[in-house]
Amino acid sequence: MTRILTSLILLFTLLTGPVRAEMTVTQITADSFALVGPTSNRSPENLGNNSTHGLIVTSKGAILIDAGGSYQGAQAIHTLIRSLTDQPVKFVINTGGQDHRWIGNSYWKEQGATIIASADAVADQTARASMQQTALTALIGADKLSGTTPAYADITFDERYDLSLGDTTLHLSHVAAAHTPGDTFVWHPAAKTVFTGDIVYIRRILGVMEFSSGATWLDAFDALAALHPDHVVPGHGPVTDLATATRDTRDYLDNLRSKMRDYIDEGGDIIGSVDVDQSAFAYLENFDTLARRNAQEMFSQMEWE
Repeated sequence: MTRILTSLILLFTLLTGPVRAEMTVTQITADSFALVGPTSNRSPENLGNNSTHGLIVTSKGAILIDAGGSYQGAQAIHTLIRSLTDQPVKFVINTGGQDHRWIGNSYWKEQGATIIASADAVADQTARASMQQTALTALIGADKLSGTTPAYADITFDERYDLSLGDTTLHLSHVAAAHTPGDTFVWHPAAKTVFTGDIVYIRRILGVMEFSSGATWLDAFDALAALHPDHVVPGHGPVTDLATATRDTRDYLDNLRSKMRDYIDEGGDIIGSVDVDQSAFAYLENFDTLARRNAQEMFSQMEWE
């Protein structure tokens, strides 16, 4: 585990009406935190916040990395932030197009925050907003989704954006499509910390979806690895180091693509693709649920590469 300058793990129980949404907080440095949701699916209890978020506190306000998985999920995150700092949230960065990265934006706009995202992320969010809200209705319930209205970034960028607030500067990089088309990582150089969004999954198996790019996901990972961070804040899972991030994310993708390339070259079809050997990663949570689906989607993407 990476060396944590100030190591503090607190379990907060947040009240949002009758709903209790639990998140774990890890203080990484004096000004930076990880807000870690559960690795289980979206549920009424977590309000769609089954994801890891970042918080950087500056002398002029706070920066939140990822908005929350619903309006009420954003409210719950705000309650947690208020227990950590009196500084208002001035900026919210959306690291991608998955619901928990952005669909709480409308709450933060009501608080006066400015939203930042890559242009590719906004295009993905716009394309999938209706589908995501339909899915969230089924997963967390219409009552917990109440108030959730799609709202999009005030500032967009193509590949890179530098955000300065107080005495802190963050570097936002959208290198390539990964789990979603607009995935972005956030580099906090003073803390030697990278907030990866859905480019990195820890302890649980990642998801290769129809909107993912298995090939360029590796490029996005390699770009953040080139920063040699001391601390990696993944999109799912706890704060970790680069070696663990490499094992649970890059090595998994590389193994799946390598095995799938051999399978395709030998004349394999999509039906048998689900049996490509991924057993080296069976230790990851949700492996039994997602591994075969990942294999089939990777076959579809690689068949014509």
